Parts: sequence; C-alpha cells; structure tokens
Amino acid sequence: MSLIIALANQKGGVGKTTTAINLGAYLASAGHRTLLIDLDAQSNATSGLGVEADYEQSVYAALLDGLPIAGLAQPTAVDLLDIVPATRDLAGAEVELVPLMAREFRLRRSLQADPVPHEFVFVDCPPSLGLLTVNALAAADEVLVPVQCEYLALEGLTQLVGTVELVRQNLNQRLWLSGLVLTMFDGRTNLSQQVEEEVRRHFPQTYDTVIPRSVRLSEAPSHGMPILRYDPGSRGAIAYRALADEFLTRTARVTT
Repeated sequence: MSLIIALANQKGGVGKTTTAINLGAYLASAGHRTLLIDLDAQSNATSGLGVEADYEQSVYAALLDGLPIAGLAQPTAVDLLDIVPATRDLAGAEVELVPLMAREFRLRRSLQADPVPHEFVFVDCPPSLGLLTVNALAAADEVLVPVQCEYLALEGLTQLVGTVELVRQNLNQRLWLSGLVLTMFDGRTNLSQQVEEEVRRHFPQTYDTVIPRSVRLSEAPSHGMPILRYDPGSRGAIAYRALADEFLTRTARVTT
C-alpha cells in the first residue's frame, strides 16, 4: 500500500512546494515510485515540474467529479515521479465543496477508488487550514511540516498541530505528525539558529537535515525542474538528497 504524506503549513512561503518537489524527485531517483498531488490553486508544484494541466486531467476533477487519482497521474521528466496537477479551477473548490456530502473525504475516496501504484504519495497543501488541507489530512497517513527559519514561521505551529489532532480524533485516526523540516536556514544569522533551537526543543521529531537558503533552489522551478536536474551539485541539492535518505531511514524504522 502507498504511504500518503501531507505537506502542510498554513503559512505561505515556507518551502512546502520546494520540499514536495525535491523530496519526491530524490525518492524517485532512488528507485521509489512516487506521486505528487498538487492541491494548491497556485499550481506551483505543477509548473515547478514542467507539467501543463487542463481541467479534465487535474486534481479538481478528482475532488469535484470523483475521478480516481490513479487515472489522473501524469509522468514528469524524472523517472518514477508522477504528478496529479492543479489548475486555476481549484481556487473555487473550497466553496464548491461546502454543500457536498462527506466533503472532507473527497480526496480519500478518490485515492481509494482505484489504488495508485506508487510507494509514496505526497500531497502539497495550500497555505491555509481550509477544506482542501482538511481533505489532505483526512486522506494522509502522516503530516510533514516545512518550517522556515524565521521568527514569524513559529507563529501558527500550535494551531497547525491542533488542527492535525482534531482531524485525527474526528476524521482520520491513523494520522500523525511524523516530522518537521527546517527550511531556508541561514547559518550566518543568529535568528536562524535560535529558530532551529526553539523548534527542536518543542518538536523532537524535527528532521536532522536542514535545508539552506539557496538561490539555486529558488531558480529551479522557473525552469520546470527539481534541483537534482537543475544543479545536482548545489548545497540545496545535497541537502534534499540527505533529507530523502533520512526520510527513507525513518520510514523503514516505522514500518519494521
């Protein structure tokens, strides 16, 4: 069965999409068939992998029309990495889902309708705790939280953890917060180091690997490439490769 991981944080600009793209790409390059579901109307994960989408072949069709996710997956330029893309239509989904029966379970049902042949499924959530993110949490096995190494990024973590717990109690009993990933770390500043210390003190499940602030990581999506194809020797690429190794080690430990 697939392991479904929701990447969530209600704050924007913390590296959710960058982490989804690059962690997925490195897992695929290691031989693990991986699927990325773009659940953000900005569709940055879609464009960041150089994929063009239309309504009929998007996650919107899964949520609103009930089409199976398995039939919507499209290949990317990275072998073994597929994506269910997002389109701008997704911007209205929060409102359109409200009157539907079992609206929190639309993504879960789409995944269960025809199980995907992927070992790992990453869901890139929008920067909010609305119905789209709740759908991701209701479908996921675990939550991975990217946290930017700036003071304001700490605000809202308590709310996110509370939301995860509410979903676990009421919608998805198997859901758990598997880890936090520190992103945009600048070792030259005291602030980044202080944020890292604070996060690790409150969340011992934080990953050892820290993702540095990197111009090359910022440039890669504009070329429709993950960092392993854009600049595999850069600091950001080395960090995401290490994160993928740590992710696999943790996953193996949990499943044995």
